[in-house]
Amino acid sequence: MIRISFRTGAMAAVLLLAAGTAAAQTTRRVAPDRLPNYWTLTNTSVNADVPNTGKNLNQPGCVAVTYLIGSNGLPQNVVAAKTVPEGDLAQVGVSAVKDFHYAPSGVNRSGEPVLTYYVVGFNLPEDPARKAAIMKQCELPGYTQPN
Repeated sequence: MIRISFRTGAMAAVLLLAAGTAAAQTTRRVAPDRLPNYWTLTNTSVNADVPNTGKNLNQPGCVAVTYLIGSNGLPQNVVAAKTVPEGDLAQVGVSAVKDFHYAPSGVNRSGEPVLTYYVVGFNLPEDPARKAAIMKQCELPGYTQPN
């Protein structure tokens, strides 16, 4: 009797794991430049927690923040995937993205969740070429395929 319960529990766990993996695999990855086809950012401003001191806070840089836009339009699983230069700007980027709010748009009127990322720039130079060079360092692979 214990064996049957264990076996049933193990099978249920395997099925749940497989279902979770399948759901994660079917979530569309959307490049930042294509995101407006799926979700529109509705914030007019965002709040971010900025520390008073930290490593490279005053240097030009960027943070690539990955997240899932849930069906409610709110970011979930917000993670700093890349920070240039290394330092304490990652927590600021994550804090800013957590404050985003979205509404469905374009081909996504049903509000289907998507995986995407946002590059937060800090202390960027005014020169467009230098600014673009810094921001390019935070581009992430795997989001550029057509959706």
